[in-house]
Amino acid sequence: MGKEKYVAYVSTYTQKDSHGIKIYDVDMEKGRFILKNEIEISNASYICTSHNKKYLYSITDFGVEAYRILADGNLEKLNFASINGMRGCYVSVDYSDSFLFVAGYHDGKLTVLRLNEDGSIGEITDEIYHKGLGTIAERNFRPHINCARMTHDNKYLLVTDQGMDHVNVYHFDTQKGKVKIADVVRSEMESGPRLIKISKDGRFIYVLHEWKCYIDVYSYQDRNNVPYFEKIQTVETAKMSKGNNNASSALSFSADYNYLLTTNAGDNSVVIYNVNQEDGTLTKNLALPISGEYPKDAELFPNNKFLVSLNHESNEMTFFHVNLEAGTIIMNGPGLKVNVPNCIIFCKLPE
Repeated sequence: MGKEKYVAYVSTYTQKDSHGIKIYDVDMEKGRFILKNEIEISNASYICTSHNKKYLYSITDFGVEAYRILADGNLEKLNFASINGMRGCYVSVDYSDSFLFVAGYHDGKLTVLRLNEDGSIGEITDEIYHKGLGTIAERNFRPHINCARMTHDNKYLLVTDQGMDHVNVYHFDTQKGKVKIADVVRSEMESGPRLIKISKDGRFIYVLHEWKCYIDVYSYQDRNNVPYFEKIQTVETAKMSKGNNNASSALSFSADYNYLLTTNAGDNSVVIYNVNQEDGTLTKNLALPISGEYPKDAELFPNNKFLVSLNHESNEMTFFHVNLEAGTIIMNGPGLKVNVPNCIIFCKLPE
């Protein structure tokens, strides 16, 4: 047994640099990244990997791109596919690695595409425009889809509509790749549901609300093809006082699912919660500054000993030693320059 080796994929906007995906070797002992390679792609606002970890998918200006993950962590481009709409902001894969979901913030559109056996992207199987007008007929209060991800039983697609303040629950036909509305989970008005994460066993759903800075925790069950969601907890991610401009941005689990991490723009902080594996509830472990502007995404290293924050507006990644027993983080060396970073994924390499 050798030491586990990881790479980190970081997606970025490309105003100043045409390489929208950076590949880093991860130093698990020192908690740092070493630049390995760069991939030419326009405005990679979000990336994801297939569940079998063989492929990576990225948003690009005109659709989505597929890459094969090579043994050393480098990426080999497979193909590009159009999403027949404005640029997406989120991409995910169903649990059989057969379909790709793209969420469209700008046009409120959900696109479903088939994935081929070789990991490349096939044809569009469904596309839906969210409709409606929220509480205030302004910029934010019309459909803006921010996230689309499947429940672990591969039955329902959960889609956050940030403009309409709810999560649409779609029944997913795994043969035809079609979606059909099954339920709507409503949030507070003007709360801006942004991201969804699901517990390791699939029984609990976590919904992050950008504008009102809180996480709702739901239990989830499928009873005879009817989805049931029961709210069991609401936790605040930042204080909402008059005049502050806090907005929650990242949501990620530690590799062992024992911790859930979120970040806040405004006070530029990271918050880490302990996750109760039995009942799904969250207990705040720490809330501390990340030494950068707008931490758009952040992740604990797979060993839970370090943390990296992607600071979108100060164009850098900052690194920290983490002590989750003591509830502390300490700066770990200087920041690493990277233009407008968006999203990060750690990927374990084959032995």
